[in-house]
Amino acid sequence: MPDLFDSLTPEVAAPPGPVLRTQRLTLRPLHGGDAALFHRLINDWDICRRVPDAPFPYPQAQAQSWIAAAAQDREAGRAEQFAVEETLTGALAGCVGLKLSKDRKSAELGYWIGRAHWRQGYALEAVRRLVEWAFASLPIAQLHAVVAADNDGSLAVLGRLGFEQTGKGHRVFSCRPGEKLPVKHFSLARESDAPKTTEPAQKSATLLVVAAALIDRQGRVLLARRPEGKKMAGLWEFPGGKLETGETPEAALARELREELGLETDPKDFAPFVFASHAYENFHLLMPVFLCRRWKGEPRGREGQKLAWVAPGDLAEYPMPAADRPLIPMLRDFL
Repeated sequence: MPDLFDSLTPEVAAPPGPVLRTQRLTLRPLHGGDAALFHRLINDWDICRRVPDAPFPYPQAQAQSWIAAAAQDREAGRAEQFAVEETLTGALAGCVGLKLSKDRKSAELGYWIGRAHWRQGYALEAVRRLVEWAFASLPIAQLHAVVAADNDGSLAVLGRLGFEQTGKGHRVFSCRPGEKLPVKHFSLARESDAPKTTEPAQKSATLLVVAAALIDRQGRVLLARRPEGKKMAGLWEFPGGKLETGETPEAALARELREELGLETDPKDFAPFVFASHAYENFHLLMPVFLCRRWKGEPRGREGQKLAWVAPGDLAEYPMPAADRPLIPMLRDFL
């Protein structure tokens, strides 16, 4: 009879999908070679009683079918499921994933870690990485989670990541058919992943930034999506940035377009349009916005940001920072 570990062989082809990394963990797509270890880890009462869709005992065939379904769901855009793997040893430690809503504007978070890997902070590390990636790479604006009311470990993880409790209820768990167990509902909005301060309120400094509405020959506007690692990652914005000491807004904008997009522009081609004034938690943003229809080069995201040419009537479909949103109707009416 083959050993359970025999299924993890180098010959297993890596399935398509993103691979996310943390200091200790690798989050990767599941594959058929994971089935035996997946089953060995999840077939544990203390795990199944905390996972709504996990029966107990957990059938080995269900592990295989669940992994196959995860690949189909990723391909169809219904879910993103990841194996949580120790980077140093290559050992499977658990799973973490998201089920997307039909409109792909929200997702439900789920995760579990095998008993042998408890009390090492793996759940917090894996979920934090998934949340960062989800808000930066998916169109979702909000994450939801449903947790058994007695699952103190998961409650602590969600609290550390800024999830807020939105309600209580009951839910049927597969391991206890016919019973409805108490659960707590949590939610995290994309913009709330910006750090919050508990310090006493202080007078806000004014931050001066400049932005451009680049308009192509079809009348479309260029938007850039903030990449992972930046505040408000995943939101779309007009290209631009902060002024350096001694710069005029026009000079700063020409520099930012060169650094961010690889474009050469002449400040004389910047037409003043509107300005945005918005109070964030720790600063007040003042942003003059210019129109520009002439430049040299093809825009490309030199800082890892995705780009999109968007028709004026479709701008509202792209989630933006609060300071940028009031500009949408002005551009739509002007163009």
